[in-house]
Formats: sequence, structure tokens, C-alpha cells
Amino acid sequence: MPNRTRATSPWLVLAVLCAAVVLINLSTTIMNTALPTLVRDLDASTRELLWIVDAFNLAFAALVLAAGSLSDRFGRRRALVLGLAIFAVASAAGAWSGSPGALVAWRAVMGVGAAIIFPTTLSIIANVFPERRRRATAIGLWGASTGVAVALGPIAGGALLERFWWGAAQLATAPVAVATLVLALLLVPESRDPAAPRLDRPGLMLSALALGAFVFGIIEAPERGWLSTATLAVLGLAALLVGLFVAWERRVDQPMLDVRLFANPRFSAASASVTLAFFALFGFIFLITLYFQFLRGYSPLETGIRLLPVALSVAVANLVGVRLGVRLGAKVIVAAGLLLLAGAYLWIAGVDAATPYGEIAGQMVLLGAGMGLTGAPATEAIMGAVPAAKAGVGSAVNDATREVGGTLGVAVIGSVFLSLYRDAFAGLAAPAEALARARESVGAAFEAAERLAASGQGAAAARLAARAEAGFFDGLAAGCLVAAGVSVAGAIAALLFLPAQPRRAAPDVPAAPERAAAA
Repeated sequence: MPNRTRATSPWLVLAVLCAAVVLINLSTTIMNTALPTLVRDLDASTRELLWIVDAFNLAFAALVLAAGSLSDRFGRRRALVLGLAIFAVASAAGAWSGSPGALVAWRAVMGVGAAIIFPTTLSIIANVFPERRRRATAIGLWGASTGVAVALGPIAGGALLERFWWGAAQLATAPVAVATLVLALLLVPESRDPAAPRLDRPGLMLSALALGAFVFGIIEAPERGWLSTATLAVLGLAALLVGLFVAWERRVDQPMLDVRLFANPRFSAASASVTLAFFALFGFIFLITLYFQFLRGYSPLETGIRLLPVALSVAVANLVGVRLGVRLGAKVIVAAGLLLLAGAYLWIAGVDAATPYGEIAGQMVLLGAGMGLTGAPATEAIMGAVPAAKAGVGSAVNDATREVGGTLGVAVIGSVFLSLYRDAFAGLAAPAEALARARESVGAAFEAAERLAASGQGAAAARLAARAEAGFFDGLAAGCLVAAGVSVAGAIAALLFLPAQPRRAAPDVPAAPERAAAA
């Protein structure tokens, strides 16, 4: 049984945990809104913009499994408070970055804090809501908080960017982190694994190195080339480390992660569904923010307001999806969500500069509904497949699949986009400096065109801007087609491998040490 130090309403505990989830997602959505501003204020290239996003993801993905395991051992509330403290400090310090490199470093530290925070939220939910239906409702609200962050982040970020400098968007999450930390100390009960297994130091190290190497290789692949020696070497090292991690975890008596969990199709197929859904989503969000601000000319605040349909539909669909998953089975609901995602991306692939906003809003509603129907039921399936004592590790696996999928999506879809975008400038007669600048990003291309026009080269400016716009939409369409294909593949996999209902309730599933002792 979990070790609780105070009697608090589980719904108040859930409110604090949802605030922590909103905080982490808020930092990401605010920063996505600020990306075009960073092009102007910090002279950030497309590669640097990707690293500002991915430094957070790299640190998160590399450490989340280890952090989830350690929270099970040393206390989940303690881990939550530590993560919030790290997050608050890094948020405040990063606001004063004078270069893209400095901001990348502070975003990585924020990722460390998030890696400690995020798995504790789900693992605490699993311990304060032991009954499946109440736990499913709690997970639905937990997932809906992501939609709240998607809604609040761009609006708050846009308002801050219009009144202050770009650092205000980065700084805004620090007081939220401090307030959440205080509430966690007051309301969240402590819990940990009562078995308190021996610390699996080799497992902790191998998991961090394997995930870190894999995510780093994926992030760098678009720049170095997917088949380059450097990329293949890093990905090969990641594969070797994964193999060593699995071999060690199968050998040790008290593993950090019982890898036999992946033999349970409810756990493994649900994890794969989450990975593929976030693969499709993250790459799209990166591109749609640039579309609204550079191709449609919206301000950051106007962009945030126009992203409300996707945010609200994610929130509603999470609540509906998890209830339907319990009633009808995760298989049908998760597959339906992934097919809705595929339909949304196929629809979005036809967007151009003249597409009316009403049509784009419809696309975002369909996209948000697909994410909600996929994410919450799949997460409930993952958490229901692990015993409550090991909830930290189970939560960490769920979080790692999100981050690995999202990072892979940004890298692959971003790579496809950038390749087609740059191809659009082939053979264009324009000054070399302006052409080189334009190939960096669509925002830089429009700035270069404005400078050419100001210098009296109106025809060259018009040609450069037209090629940039055409290249952007070619890349956006190709990226959406990739996302649609991945979503269809995920739907097929869910129908083939994801069980409709759990074979038995999670509390009845013994932890790995107990099974070993029984044997």
C-alpha cells in the first residue's frame, strides 16, 4: 500500500498534479509561439529553433525513465517538489539568455526538471485513485490539462510578446512553478514503492545513455543526413545501449524496469500508439505556428487565439475518450482516434495562403479530437498494466514514448519539410547573400525579400518571397502526408495488437520482485 503522510481529497491532489502538467506543456506552447520572434530578436536559424525545442525534449527523454524509477524509491512528492524547483530556476534564468545557444542550455535544464515532474504526476494518480473507473476519469482530466495548456500557452505568450520582450514568455512559467511547488507541499501525500528495491545504478545509467543517444541522433539527423556516418554511428550506439539495458534488466533480480511488461500487448501496443500519435502532432505544431505568423501575418496573440479550437477539442476528447475506452475497450477508441488524426492531416495537406480560417478551425477540431481519443485511453491502458507500487516507472514509460515520438516527429517531418523548402530556391536568380539567408527559414526569407525591396530590387524580392511561400506549402503538405501515413499505421497496429480490455485489474498484478520470490 502507498505510504501516505496526510489525508487530502484525491481531487485536490489531482488539481495540483494537473497544474504541474499544465506548467510543463505551457512552457512548450509559449516557446512555440515565440519562435518567430526569436528569429528577429536573437537571429536564430531554423536549426537553432529546432534545438530550442529539442533541447528540452532531449533532456526529458534521456532522464525520464531514471527519474520515474527514483521517485518510486525515494518518494513521489519529494521528486515532484525537486522537479518544480529546478524548473522554476531554469525558467527564470533562461529569460535573460543573450544568444540562441544560452537559451538552448537553459531549456535543457528545464527538461531535467520536467523529467522529474512528469512521471510523478501519473504515478501519484495511480496511487490515490486505485479503482479503475475513478482512475480513468482522473487520467482523462490529466490529459485534458494538456488541452488547457495548448489554449493558454499561445494566448499568454502572444500577449506577453506584444507588451514585453521575448524573455517574458520564458519567464512567465517561473511563478507558476513556484505556486505549484507550494501547493504540492501542502496537499500532495507522499507515496513510494513499499518494497524499496535495491537501487539499479547500471539500469539507471544505461536507460539515460540509450534514450539520450537515440534522441540526439534523431535531432541531428536532418542536418547531418539520415545516412551519414555520424548519424548511423550515434543511432547504432543507441541500439547497442538499448540491447545492453534489456540484457541487464532481464539478468538483475530487482530491475529498474521489468522489460517483461512489453510482452503484455496492453502495455506495448498502447505505448506504440502514444508514440505514433505524438510523432504526428509535434511536427505539425512546429509548422503551423510558422504558418500563422509568417504566411498569414498574424501576431503572436492572434496566433494563440486561433489555436483555441485544437486546444478545446483535445481537452473535451480526452474526457470523452477515456470513458469510452473503459466502456467499449481501448482497441476501438485508440484506433478511431488515430484514423481521425490521419484524416485531419490529409485535410491540412491542402492548406494554402488563401484557405479561410473557418476551414482551418475545422481541421484543428478534427486533429484535437483524434489526439484526445488516442492519448487518454492509451495512457489509461499503460497505467492499468503496471502495479501501483511501480507506477513511477509505468508513468515514465508513457512519458518517454510521448517525448521520443514527438522528437522523432519534429526531426522527420521537419527534415521532409526543410528538404522541399530548400529545393524551392534551386535555380533562382537572386543575390547570393539573400538566397543563403532565405534557405535558413521562411521568416528569414521574407526578411531578406524586404531588404531587397528596400534597396530597389523589387523584382528579385518578389521572386524570392514567392519561392519561399511555394516551398513552405510544398514542405507543409509533404510533412502532413507523412503524419497521416504514420497515423494510419498506428491505427492498424492498435486494431491488431491492442486488447480491448485488461485481462485483470492492475492491483492484482504482482511486482517483479514478488514474482521472483514466488518462483
